[in-house]
Amino acid sequence: MRARNEIDPRYQWDFTPIYQTDEAWEAELNEVAAGIPKLAAFEGTLKNSREAFKAGIDAVMAVAQRVERVYEYASLHRAADGGEPAYQEMDGKATNLYVQFSMAVAFLEPEILEIPEDTLQAFLAPEEMKPYRHFIDNITRSREHSLDKAREQMLARLGDVSQAPSDAYEMLTNVDMALPKVHDAEGNEVPLSQGNFGTFRESPVRAVREEAFKTMFGTYGKFNNTFAAMYAGSVKMDTFYSDVRGHKSACERALFGTNVPVSVYDSLIEAVHESLPAMRAYLELRKKALGLEKLDMYDLYCPMVADVDFNIPFEESKKLVKAATLPLGEEYQNLLDRAYAERWMDVYENKGKRSGAFSMGVFGVHPYVLLNYTDTLDDVFTVAHELGHSMHSYFSDATQDYLNHDYRIFVAEVASTVNEVLLTKYLLKTETDKARRAYILNHFLEGFRTTLFRQTLFAEFERKAHELYQAGTPLTGEVLNRVYRELCELYYAGAEVPEEIQYEWSYIPHFYSAFYVYQYATGFSSAVSIADYLTKTGDNAGYLKFLSLGGSDYAMNELKIGGVDLTTPEPVKAALNVFAESVQELSALLDELNA
Repeated sequence: MRARNEIDPRYQWDFTPIYQTDEAWEAELNEVAAGIPKLAAFEGTLKNSREAFKAGIDAVMAVAQRVERVYEYASLHRAADGGEPAYQEMDGKATNLYVQFSMAVAFLEPEILEIPEDTLQAFLAPEEMKPYRHFIDNITRSREHSLDKAREQMLARLGDVSQAPSDAYEMLTNVDMALPKVHDAEGNEVPLSQGNFGTFRESPVRAVREEAFKTMFGTYGKFNNTFAAMYAGSVKMDTFYSDVRGHKSACERALFGTNVPVSVYDSLIEAVHESLPAMRAYLELRKKALGLEKLDMYDLYCPMVADVDFNIPFEESKKLVKAATLPLGEEYQNLLDRAYAERWMDVYENKGKRSGAFSMGVFGVHPYVLLNYTDTLDDVFTVAHELGHSMHSYFSDATQDYLNHDYRIFVAEVASTVNEVLLTKYLLKTETDKARRAYILNHFLEGFRTTLFRQTLFAEFERKAHELYQAGTPLTGEVLNRVYRELCELYYAGAEVPEEIQYEWSYIPHFYSAFYVYQYATGFSSAVSIADYLTKTGDNAGYLKFLSLGGSDYAMNELKIGGVDLTTPEPVKAALNVFAESVQELSALLDELNA
């Protein structure tokens, strides 16, 4: 694998818009650290007057913005090359700064909660205070879960400690854990990595994908007890925070943060369970298309249509994403041009680089996108996906002030998935070759399987793991393996479930951000609805308004502006109906190809 200095700089991030040099970052870190103690001057003053109330919040937010930028610069460097000791040190310093800041402002929410409601409403009444209203409402709704100053400071001090399981997981999987070599389609022995595993898993050669599957998860299985201990530590922290804040469960606490009722989580799982017959029909179709007597878990990712060439270099992916997102308007297109020209994207895998992909918004600068691009159709969809995140961040940052710029997790996967669905629709509209159309349609169905079904499986695993711990069951490797295997047997009924699949839970980094993944499923359902409306009507006004809202309202309300009401199960059920219909469409198309 190439070292980072062997990657063409055109395909690496340009950090200079954040800080010109590492020395400038260090100077800012030190200056911010020196200024944090000055925030103590605002403690105890918020109740004195509207002016004092506003001044205190403004001072905290001004420092928060600087702390965030320091942290993001360090975090991006570590993501680019986690094996570099200097970046590990930078990230550690930035995390310490964040903890210092959290401790210093621990007074803020308790002090706001101590202000009588009628006084608060009087403070917020003038039009100039409008930007503060949602922020304050989001605090006051949590009165019953807030603690006194001393305990809030104690919890703030735990911030760094609570990251230990996640940090250990990242260092083990991205830096220290060596993966064995495997064989490619030509029989050559080649390195297996976090970045190329997906390519091997999609191989049309069954022996290649079987070996990669068993090697990857078999390797994770060798560290099963270590992974179980790390994940159990994360679950314990989730449960601790839930208990001390008076929530019934860690799930309830996580959803409370975005003001989403637990009923949304429950109805998602219920709707997906009701649609498992459609998944079984899809698996039967896949088995038939691949000509297999038995369908195994390592047969789920390879194309169902043979001899379809979709080798897409990164430069070509840029053109496809632009064409697919034409319904989003000229400004959106211009921003995509900027993203490519200004090096918002870190494209190729290098040694020590974080696996997977993400987008990170940097307020006042622009978003940054991490990729591990390997020229597949999946990678094109990843580009579209992450740029969807980025444009959501950009529009929100440009429209909202810092206090309201950050959109909530619940809507975080909507804009990204809208782009994926738009790309699917564009490819199906422009492709005339039946085999390639079948390939694209299969990819669309895989989006349903991996996002709506698989992420719901993950969500159910998280729920069960936390409930087991809350009920007093130790989360050993054996317990977690059993829970995960049973869910695979339920969701993938009709497929063979090999021993190695029981270790897949330890391969999922999102589990260290508890109860996050269900939002991929609700976001996918929402995106299918929004993209369908955009392509049929050409009316993008409501959606672009949604992109600009940031965190200025509750996520469920913002989605309604975008055209989706998740207080009802209808968006999820409608998406699952599309899945069932698309299975039938692909089945008919494959019959035509084989006639």
